[in-house]
Amino acid sequence: MSSSASAAPVATSAAVRELAAAHERLADEIGKVVIGQKAAVEQLLIALFSRGHCLLVGVPGLAKTLLISTVAQALNLTFKRIQFTPDLMPADITGTDILQDDPHEPGRRRFVFLPGPVFANCLLADEINRTPPKTQAALLEAMQEGQVTAGGKAYPLPTPFFVLATQNPIEQEGTYPLPEAQQDRFMFHVKIDYPSRAEEIAVMKATTGVTRATASPVLDGKQISKFQDVVRQVVVGDHVYSYAADLVRATRPKESGTPKWLPELVSWGAGPRASQYLILGGKARAVLHGRVHVTTDDIKHVAAPVLRHRIMTTFHADADGITTDDVVTKLLGSVPCPADDARARKS
Repeated sequence: MSSSASAAPVATSAAVRELAAAHERLADEIGKVVIGQKAAVEQLLIALFSRGHCLLVGVPGLAKTLLISTVAQALNLTFKRIQFTPDLMPADITGTDILQDDPHEPGRRRFVFLPGPVFANCLLADEINRTPPKTQAALLEAMQEGQVTAGGKAYPLPTPFFVLATQNPIEQEGTYPLPEAQQDRFMFHVKIDYPSRAEEIAVMKATTGVTRATASPVLDGKQISKFQDVVRQVVVGDHVYSYAADLVRATRPKESGTPKWLPELVSWGAGPRASQYLILGGKARAVLHGRVHVTTDDIKHVAAPVLRHRIMTTFHADADGITTDDVVTKLLGSVPCPADDARARKS
């Protein structure tokens, strides 16, 4: 256990059990509407309780939008959707100042800020890569600082606040790839895969009849904020911090001690934000599974969604069909993993 962790408030077993039980209820409610996609659901909830944002990537028709709206419904959060298009302007997201009559001084007019759709607990940025970089950048301050600045004045966003953006990986015409700085603001890059045969049959049965399932609220904003604080209080051992740092540093081709095969496949590696998100994701995963200590297995489970959009592959890797997921898998097999202590394994 690190000395810095011992000096901070520590998550109690009761609080961890409460959040783990809430996680089970949330998964059940979401599962009533969204069939399958269990890994994606867990990653979304890990990001939520870590105060992180998610980029969901999958081909059309895999229920990305339905998943996000269902999560917001089960969490009883205010939900807004923005359909990103080439003509969308930054003010269409953040809001703008409008000129209105001053009710206190007849005959005079003043500027009043009209909040945009970003002022919600859960914001769906649908097809975020369909709008130019200038408009994409309108989300940067909101995602990082939790506020919007207009007319020289800062307006705080509601809490909790998180952005769930969707992206279609196969349609490139008329799209604007997200800049690396924008991608780095997303805690997780969540891959939405095709359903299994059994799940696809279940989807047909559930969606082609008269009635449609709905999710009941499980948690409200105040409870979510409390559980976000619980996640921050989870204890992390020094060996877990070391493993997370070694894993991230191993993605950087010019870093000393990186695997010999890496420079041929990776041109640019992950920055320090990846290390922070590995630890936060590990904390949230531990709590959601009812544990008060983070293990190296927790770090391994969140490594792919944290790292896959922070690694840039070389032309050689692209030519050979090697993806960033392949690189992460090789790294998990190459970077030495210390054994978790007995106390962490027992918890």
